[in-house]
Amino acid sequence: MVVHLLVLLLSCRIQAVGTQMKLSPETLTVLRGEEARFTCSTHGTQWTVMVWLLNNTVALTISKSHGVLPSPITNVTAEKHSVSQGDSWVFILKSTERYNQGQVTCDLQSIDRKTANLLVQEKGSVKVFGEDKLVFKGQSVLFECQAEGWYPIPSLQWQVNDIKVSQGEYNISSEESGKSLFTVSSNLSVTAAKSSRVDCLASVSALPTPLKSSVRLTVVAEVLQEGDDCTVPLAVTASLSAVLLLLLLCICTVLCYRQRRQASSTNQWLTEAWLLRRQGGRSTWDTLLMAPQMQISVS
Repeated sequence: MVVHLLVLLLSCRIQAVGTQMKLSPETLTVLRGEEARFTCSTHGTQWTVMVWLLNNTVALTISKSHGVLPSPITNVTAEKHSVSQGDSWVFILKSTERYNQGQVTCDLQSIDRKTANLLVQEKGSVKVFGEDKLVFKGQSVLFECQAEGWYPIPSLQWQVNDIKVSQGEYNISSEESGKSLFTVSSNLSVTAAKSSRVDCLASVSALPTPLKSSVRLTVVAEVLQEGDDCTVPLAVTASLSAVLLLLLLCICTVLCYRQRRQASSTNQWLTEAWLLRRQGGRSTWDTLLMAPQMQISVS
């Protein structure tokens, strides 16, 4: 009996030595809802059954001769890849959830096993509060940003015109909600120097491109009046100038109209006087010559 047991152990040891096994990647990080893929490769023909486990619970079984066996877990499957020597199977976990996070194990019929780590992150939202801002040059402006519904705690970064703001220039605070999700808040104070675009970016490692929220900062220049301790915005000065110019144009139009009207009346009287003189009416001629002067004085 003891001899048979020693022979069985020696046989298992020989099989284990003859089988080379690799599980990759060793650590995989995905966003919730994405696929997770792990590849288990073997060199040697001794195995007959490959078992995949999620957090020590059997998720999928593969037979060397029959392929993938039916599984009660509907969102797992496997694909066989061709290799020059041995076998290679890709374990696919579809629509990952937070509870899938943990260990993924490839067990080769108890001869050998390899374990990898699966990390599932969650993407939330990011928003800069308030609308676009219009301020005077030199004025201090406060921006508020909130990244909500993330796992784990996201990294948050401010940018002004695509240039990163030093972390020492803004503060960050975080809190955890009931669903093990995190909310990060940050305030950034900027001294208005020129018109700019202000961005707030939030990200986790599984996110290829950070989420971004932006607002526009428009800076209005000012004119300083020497002798007065006050500033007059250029916009106000331009408005007053436009009103004065419009008033001047109106006055010029009225004066030109009156002058044309008077000139037209004078020409009419002179024409009538010339016609009467030719007809020999001296007294009527003198009366008509005086009429324009009377008309002008009355006007």
